[in-house]
Amino acid sequence: MSPLNTDDLHRIFKNLDQNGDGFVSLTELESLLERMGMQSTQDELESVVGKTNLDLLDFESLYDAIVKRKNGGEGQDGEDDDEELENDLVEAFKVYDQDGDGFISCGEIERVLTQLGFLNENAGQDCKTMIDTYDMNSDGVLDFEEFKKMMLVIKS
Repeated sequence: MSPLNTDDLHRIFKNLDQNGDGFVSLTELESLLERMGMQSTQDELESVVGKTNLDLLDFESLYDAIVKRKNGGEGQDGEDDDEELENDLVEAFKVYDQDGDGFISCGEIERVLTQLGFLNENAGQDCKTMIDTYDMNSDGVLDFEEFKKMMLVIKS
């Protein structure tokens, strides 16, 4: 999965910090992980994080640690990188394909963006434009190959 930039992380942090106290509690973090389909208990999170809440710097450090751990095999031959990228794209596709039908609709994109805190007033039109741009067979949804092409353009 492509690493998030600093602005993305700050936006996610701000949306997670539901009470506006400048900290993300383990409860708030657990809620994000659940929305992403990852089950974890507060005890497990506390053992990983080492704290009961995270400020923005802690949150960025946690994200960096997760990315580094996930990319631990980086720097090996290109085939491993290509295979890892393909696996990451499959996992990302599953996150967006919430009904499991093998296609991503505008509504599914909007729901995921809402869960991650990226939704704005133009999101519906943006999602439609995105689908229209990469929907090679004009069926109104993205299949995996169309999604993959879109993600590779976004990544570069």
